[in-house]
Amino acid sequence: MREVSPEELEKQRASEFGRQKGWGGVARKGGMNINSTGQAMESTPSAGFNPDPLEPWVEEARPVRSAPTTKAKPKVKYALPGDVAAEVRRAFVGTSYQREKMVITLTKAAEGYDRKRWEEALRLGRIVSDATPGVAAVRELTGLAAYRAERWTMARIHLKAHFAISGDPEHMPLVMDCDRANHKYRAVAKTYEELEEAEPTADTIAEGRIVMASTLADQQKYTEAIDLLVRAGGTKMLKNPAYRHVRLWYALADIFDRSGDQVSARELFARVVLADPDAYDAKDRLVELGAVATMPKNRKRRTTPVSKKKVD
Repeated sequence: MREVSPEELEKQRASEFGRQKGWGGVARKGGMNINSTGQAMESTPSAGFNPDPLEPWVEEARPVRSAPTTKAKPKVKYALPGDVAAEVRRAFVGTSYQREKMVITLTKAAEGYDRKRWEEALRLGRIVSDATPGVAAVRELTGLAAYRAERWTMARIHLKAHFAISGDPEHMPLVMDCDRANHKYRAVAKTYEELEEAEPTADTIAEGRIVMASTLADQQKYTEAIDLLVRAGGTKMLKNPAYRHVRLWYALADIFDRSGDQVSARELFARVVLADPDAYDAKDRLVELGAVATMPKNRKRRTTPVSKKKVD
């Protein structure tokens, strides 16, 4: 009979102890292995290897990057002049809510016009002009938007109404230009007569003469067109020309070119380029006519625009 080893004897005792205590098989087996050392291994993978001691942990303080502060541009709320808004409220027949809605619509129309959204400004302006046809500012805005959108007939109606309400002939040259675009030459001449009788400013009458002369040129009445602009001062030599003078020079140069007088056209186009190198297409027209304008060496360059109006 094989002799029981001390370890096996200890296991039997532990199993008997667990049975007396009422332990299950798993618990008794665990109790038997508590003191068991198992089979000793002659060598292990880590035998004879001493790992390097760990370095002490040091917390690195990273610099905190603050997010770039961007200043948001405050959106400027667009507003109508107080007198215009008040006039719309007085002219509109309806509830207070509807009156305010008309003011808001006109405000959006004016904002669209300033942002060069002509069709949008025209659409909104017509809503207000239909509701308040007697307000000059509304007819003016709607007419200008229609003119920019090249709706000639509609522009003529509203701008003519603006003149009838306010008596201000400022936009009468545009009315003439609308009739010219529609080839209504008699209407252009009639409106020009009304403009002369309305005592316009120098800039306004100059614009009217340019449109009238261009209308005559459209009918190949070049002599009458040239005489009209020459009598208006279209050939005057000026050191510091105003906006209207540059406009007259260009219009007269164009008519000379259309009539076949290229020498006079070249001279006037050169004068326009000297006064304002970026005016219209005067440079290109001058090159087409075989000449190039050069700035005089002793000429003092103008640092301010010749007029508040921007040359298109």
